[in-house]
Amino acid sequence: AGFAASVVQIRVVPDEEGGITEALKEWCEPRCCDVIFTTGGTGFGPRDVTPEATRRLVQRPAEGLARAMAWQTSFQEPHSILSRGVCGITGQGVLIVNLPGNPAAVRQCLSVVLPVLPHALKMLNS
Repeated sequence: AGFAASVVQIRVVPDEEGGITEALKEWCEPRCCDVIFTTGGTGFGPRDVTPEATRRLVQRPAEGLARAMAWQTSFQEPHSILSRGVCGITGQGVLIVNLPGNPAAVRQCLSVVLPVLPHALKMLNS
């Protein structure tokens, strides 16, 4: 059983914590979406600040999602456990999921998250 989804907006944001936080706020505060997926900026590099920007807005962490993505994808790519990606719910009830920057890793992580997303959104919106 699938679910309907639509892309509300796609934006490329520089690797700067403040800019990332502001972009996320623009989508969260008017609650123009239920889920925000970010890609990239989750590694160990000095410019990888997406988790820090996300934590500024998350009021309720969804650590199980991040752990499940790292664990499940580690069987195919051991380096995936180096991801520092954050998942959590904002004060407005928007779920933010930090995905890695590598397209193959994004597909692997989405294969973990998408099956549970309909139930997560149902719980958030009830």
